[in-house]
Amino acid sequence: MEMSESIETRLDRMESRFAIHELVSNYCHGFDKRDWDRFIGIWWENATWEIGPPFGNFEGHEGISHVTRDILWDAWLASSHFTTNLVLTFDSDDSASGICDVDCIGTTSDGVAQTISATYRDDYERRSGIWKILRRRVAMHHFSPLPGVTLSPPE
Repeated sequence: MEMSESIETRLDRMESRFAIHELVSNYCHGFDKRDWDRFIGIWWENATWEIGPPFGNFEGHEGISHVTRDILWDAWLASSHFTTNLVLTFDSDDSASGICDVDCIGTTSDGVAQTISATYRDDYERRSGIWKILRRRVAMHHFSPLPGVTLSPPE
C-alpha cells in the first residue's frame, strides 16, 4: 500500500484484507465444525479446489460439495486446521492472490491420529462487493500418522 494512493483506495484495501482473512479463517471453522453454510459460503459457484493427490481437483459448488461431504468429512472423525503466514497481493481492485501455510491435526475414521502440513495458494475475486475464493491450490508437505498417539477429548 503506497501513501500516494487515495485514502479511499487505502481504506478499500484494508477492508479487503480483513474480508479475505475472514475467508481463510472460515475455511478452517467451516470444515472442522462441519458448518456447511459457512464452508460453502467462502467459494464462488465456479471455484476450483485443487487438492491434488490422493484426492484430486474439484470444480464448482457441486464438486466441492462432493469432495467435502462424501469423501473428506467421512474420512475424518475430527480435525483442527490452523492457517498462518497469510500474505496477500492485489492484482486489481477486485482481484487478489494469497499464500498461507496450514497445519492440521485430527483423527481419521480409522481412529488414527494424523498431522498434515501444506501451503494454500489462493485466487480471490470480489463480485458485487463480496470477496470469495475463486481458486485454491494445495501443496501438501506431509500427511503422516502419529504412532502411539490417541487424540481424545478431556474427561
